[in-house]
Amino acid sequence: MRTGELTVLTGTTKGAFLISGGADRSGWAVEGPFCDGWPINHVIGDAESGTIWAGGGGDWNGAGVWCSQDGGASWKLTKLTKGTIDDWAAQDPDFAAMIGWTDAKLPFADTFTQIWSLCDAHGTLYAGAKPARLLASADKGENFHHVESLSNHPSSGSWNPGAAGLVLHTIVPDPGDPDRLWIGISAAGIFATEDGGKTWERRNRLSNAAACEGHSHPAAPSDGETGHCVHNMMLAPGSGDLLYQQNHHGVWRSSDGGRSWDDINAGLPSTFGFPIRVHPRDPQTIWTFPLNGDAAGRFPPEAAAAVWKSENGGETWEAKREGLPQTACFFTVLRQAMAGDNRDPAGLYFGTNSGSIYASFDEGETWTEIARHLPTILSVEVMDRN
Repeated sequence: MRTGELTVLTGTTKGAFLISGGADRSGWAVEGPFCDGWPINHVIGDAESGTIWAGGGGDWNGAGVWCSQDGGASWKLTKLTKGTIDDWAAQDPDFAAMIGWTDAKLPFADTFTQIWSLCDAHGTLYAGAKPARLLASADKGENFHHVESLSNHPSSGSWNPGAAGLVLHTIVPDPGDPDRLWIGISAAGIFATEDGGKTWERRNRLSNAAACEGHSHPAAPSDGETGHCVHNMMLAPGSGDLLYQQNHHGVWRSSDGGRSWDDINAGLPSTFGFPIRVHPRDPQTIWTFPLNGDAAGRFPPEAAAAVWKSENGGETWEAKREGLPQTACFFTVLRQAMAGDNRDPAGLYFGTNSGSIYASFDEGETWTEIARHLPTILSVEVMDRN
């Protein structure tokens, strides 16, 4: 991985992939799969050091975090929980020898099955798990501890799983304050800490209770709160208090750190979607990828793909379709499968469950396919060594 290179870090159902382009964001090349073909839910990188982390696992592998310090040439696994493979190996010495298995004590036994999200901020590597819990590492992923204050929140007994289970899928740090952190859990909603994780506040309240009216969907807002099945969330640049979320039922904006939320779904073709993206410098420019509905197929409305863009904080929206398939398009873009770079103009990237990655180098106005035929894409992030 060379200086000036931009790499799209991609998590898939069959391992991690690195899609690298030059300083001019061209000449894309695919490397992988890495991480022994594990299902990888999220891949992140540190552009300064070149370190890459990949979190994933499942019932077969157990949960773990992979790390590469040489641009993907080699990987080391920090295994956190056991899977079926460990039970088999413990009972079959020949199988254990074949896969190089050792009876090492795992730090979290069988308490969770997957890592769903990663975040490197202020010297701490965070990991979100399924079932929902937050882990933290002070040594870049060598060792993790359980942030019990979140799991012990008074509301934890009421947390309900979404369609993918009870997952902690979004971790949002405040770049200017290491004590502030937001997390998203499906389907428990948004939680925030302002004291470094000692205490947590549940933040799903609506700014206008009338937004609860006229909705029959079970994930819709009710009781004065947004639906608790948050899909993705992002902090806007600037004040540290402006947040956007794509919920199971609508797109929402908060100007007070999540203490209250405004519905900004008007103008979009549906209330359902997974990712949300905010411009790296303009807090009013956002993008999302609406789908036709949770029970209607979860593909673009009218089977015509479009990234929807707002330049006024969600007051109005415009579909951006150039370069995207406009007929017979049935792919899904999942919650962690849209990312961006910090260049000028800003680049955007999204991956599909049909194995394609699309990129825009003009802030979402036009799109081009830079990779195809990958496994189902679960996450997309960007590491820019410019």
